[in-house]
This record gives sequence, C-alpha cells and structure tokens, in this order.
Amino acid sequence: MAKNGVVSLCLWALMAVSCGTPRAEEPAAAPPTLDEIVALERAALDRWVRLDPQGYLDLDAPDITYFDPQREKRLDGIEAMKAMVAPIKDIKLPFTNPRYDMIGPHLQTHGDVALLTFNLVSYGTFPGKGEIVVARWNSSEVYARLQGKWRIIHSHWSYTKPDLKPPAL
Repeated sequence: MAKNGVVSLCLWALMAVSCGTPRAEEPAAAPPTLDEIVALERAALDRWVRLDPQGYLDLDAPDITYFDPQREKRLDGIEAMKAMVAPIKDIKLPFTNPRYDMIGPHLQTHGDVALLTFNLVSYGTFPGKGEIVVARWNSSEVYARLQGKWRIIHSHWSYTKPDLKPPAL
C-alpha cells in the first residue's frame, strides 16, 4: 500500500473512532430559580442605593450592553459601564436612608439565558419632609450563564409612566 493510502486509511480510522463513538452528553445545567437571580440583583441594588456601583460591575459581563433614559444611545462593554458609573462615588445624596422596593419580579429562562423583569421604587428621607419616592423604574436584566456564573449581558432601565410633554410647535 502506498504511503498516501496508509495515511488516508489511518485518518479514516481515527475519524470513524472519534465520530462514531457515542459520547456521554454532559447533563444540561439546571435553570436558575427566581430566588437565585433576584438574590444577585438585590445584592447589587443594596450596594447601588449606597452609591457603590461595584455590585453591578461585578455582575456585568465583559460585553454588556446598557440602556437608560439619561443616555442618548446604548453603552457597549464593561469599560463604558465603568466610565459611566465612576462619578457616582463622588455624589452627595440630598437625602438619607436610601431604600427600595422590588415589585413583581418575574423570571423567564431559555437555556443559559434568563430574563429578569421587575419594577423598582426608590425612596429617601429628606430633611423636614420625611421619606418620599425618589424614582420609579421598569427594569429588564438579561442574565447569561458564563463560565458557570450568572452575569448580566444586557440591562435596560426606563421610568415608570414618565410625564411626557409634547414637542413645542
């Protein structure tokens, strides 16, 4: 048999063995529970209301995308997120006792992707006024299982029922 024929026969045999041998499939990872994803989100929010954005930065995937009503366009990537939240550390809140209510969290899972949606009401105590609502938000957080950890790959925040004014004519 010619040298090329032996090489071809060997390659064919290797392909037959590697392709034809059934492999044990790894069991699919269990989808996350609502409690699991909400716990991640609450841990980040608990830090955020105290002007510590690191909780979210630790959850964000390197290629995160982000929308909020104060941005003219989408932010792309963790470096853009870091730049956006950097000034937060220097803000002095005009109120004390920041807190929030997460309302109606809902989780939809599709394989290694999970969509968490919820409403958020933020509160603060203002001098001489007591506790008032600071903001009301709609939130959509898209999580993906990356290297075994749930990370945010897309975040979208909008105001709940904002007072929209018609354009001046």
